[in-house]
This record gives sequence, C-alpha cells and structure tokens, in this order.
Amino acid sequence: MAQELLLLGTRKGLVVFKKNAQGEFTYHKTDFLGVPVTIATIDHNTGYWWALLDHGHWGTKIHRSKDGVKWEELEAPKYPEDEEVKDGVPAATKLLWAFSSGGQDQPGTIYIGTEPGGLFKSTDNGDTFELNRGLWDHPSRKEQWFGGGRDQPGIHSILVDPANSDHIYVAISCAGTFETKDGGATWHPQNKGLQAEFLPDPNSEIGQDPHLVDWCAADPSVMWQQNHCGIYRSADAGKSWIDISEKEGVANFGFAIAAHATNPEVAWVVPGISDMVRVAVDQSLCVCRTDDGGKTWKTFSEGLPQASAFDITYRHALDVNGDSVAFGTTTGNLYLSNDAGESWKALSNNLPMIHSVEFHTID
Repeated sequence: MAQELLLLGTRKGLVVFKKNAQGEFTYHKTDFLGVPVTIATIDHNTGYWWALLDHGHWGTKIHRSKDGVKWEELEAPKYPEDEEVKDGVPAATKLLWAFSSGGQDQPGTIYIGTEPGGLFKSTDNGDTFELNRGLWDHPSRKEQWFGGGRDQPGIHSILVDPANSDHIYVAISCAGTFETKDGGATWHPQNKGLQAEFLPDPNSEIGQDPHLVDWCAADPSVMWQQNHCGIYRSADAGKSWIDISEKEGVANFGFAIAAHATNPEVAWVVPGISDMVRVAVDQSLCVCRTDDGGKTWKTFSEGLPQASAFDITYRHALDVNGDSVAFGTTTGNLYLSNDAGESWKALSNNLPMIHSVEFHTID
C-alpha cells in the first residue's frame, strides 16, 4: 500500500511526517538527530532515500538508504587537488546544496550541486562522483561568479529535462542560470531579462542571483525563478525572462518558488522583506499564488500567524503535490494546505530550522 510522506531537512536532523489512515500528516520519526540536513529526498528512479548533511566542523556527508531505515555513509564529492575557486583560493566542498536524479533512462545517475559552484555527477548511485568540467571550467567562473548570502558561489537548483537527460539547467548564486544540451560538455548562460540591482551593470549576463529556479514538469519550457531582485518567468525555456513581481504588493522578494506540475500558468511563493531584514512581510506570514502566469497574484493568509511572525522560508522548503502545498520556516514552523494554498494549518510549531520540504509517495 502506498505511503504519502513529507521529508524535512532540518537544522537538527531528517524529520519525516507520514499521512495516516484519516488522511492527516503526523510526525513519524527523526534520523540523524542533532545533525544539520540540507536536503532530504527520495530518488524515484531507484527508490533510494538520500540525506545531504552538513556537520560544520566535520564537513559535508552523504547518506543513502534502500528503505529509509538503514542508512549507509558515502564519501561526499571532493574537488580535485589544485583546483581553485579563484586564484590563490583552494576549492573545497563547503556545502551540498542541491540534489537531482538523472532521467528515467539513467537509473543510478544523480547530480549534487555544491558551494563553491561545482556540479558533481555519479553514474553508480553515489559510490563515486566526478566534477563536471564543462561548468567548472566555464570562462566566466573565476572572475564573475561570487558568493551571495554565502562566502562562495553555490549551485542550489538542478533541473533535468524529463524528455532529454542530456538537457540540464543549473542555477547559481551568484552567477545565474546555465543550460547544457550535451550532457554537461558545454554550458551557456540563460539570464536575458534579469535585473541585478546590486551590480554596476544590472543587465549583466553573468552575476545574477537566482534564489531558486523551477519549471512546469508537463511543460519544461515554462520556467519560474525567485530571484534576489524579484520574481521572473520564462516561456521560452530560459532564453528570456520577464519580471512578474507585484509592484505594489508583497509578491516580490523571497527564496522559494514552486511551479504547478501540469498547469504552466500556476506557481506559489512565500514572500519576505528583502536583504537585511529577511522576515515575513509586516511580520504577517502569507503565501502568494498566480493563476495566470504572473500577470496577477493572490495573497493567502488564513491559518497563518498575522502578528509577530519572524518566519522566512528557505529555497528548498516549499513543495507542491496536486492541490497540497507545504512549506517550512526558519523558526521551525511547518504548514500544510489542501486547497492549493488558500487556507493553512500548522503541522508543527516546534521543529528546528527547516532547510527543505518534499512530498513523496512510496510503496
């Protein structure tokens, strides 16, 4: 019998909520108690569970499990000796920030995005990893990539085309979105239309700061981006982006964005106050949804705190499954909506800082 799960990567472990016989998500268990988990996910090509860990002093770790019960530790991606982030700055894995499986025709292929901006690929289900040279050796990297909220550039978004496993996008803070059509041999920036207000040239092709990039799974030519400088949408597979932020509303700054799987007109964001503040707008937590490709936004707050809310939602802490939407916050609150975000209930107010939220269904 299929089980519906919510997997949370948190500051103090991998937390699992499971849907019960009454159709309600309830707390199930915690793995890696006390250890920061940046991403918790399940590869549906293989059924393996994955946990990307950040031990701080002890560094990054990767664990995998066949069943989500017994875990094995793997060697995390490592940069080859003598690689440099910039001249004189050695390259070392600081953070495992993104995970994606390969296409359905590539079971056992996984991708890991890291700080300082390297993309690693495994074709043996994580036993070994290889640095993608095409992206790492891109001529713009050393001089034009830089850290945003972190010290060094980081890959936080990896999108593998469901119709073509050699067609991949990555998004990097701060560099922008890059595309490959040849399995990673060559990469090309896809940032036309974006505005980096913090750069001397806001229209610069390189140096943009996407916070997260997502797409409509049924129509991957429609892409969505929560950017440091607003919300953007592309209807031509990333060749050009249009600013769809609310000029007078709250849908503007934030970190997370989630696209509807089948309707290319629909997406959700969890807005916040930008830059130096980074809390809920007016300290009133809300979620915004567009039903018309970003022409207009609706703001929903029923069931969410409307006073003294210090919450912000990280890049990977918002997910959608049909009409179910879930998000977690930096203050350990987890919220669920069963009506496409129009009303909410708290699943927990007592969790650690939440890094990632994902719906999964397993047998």
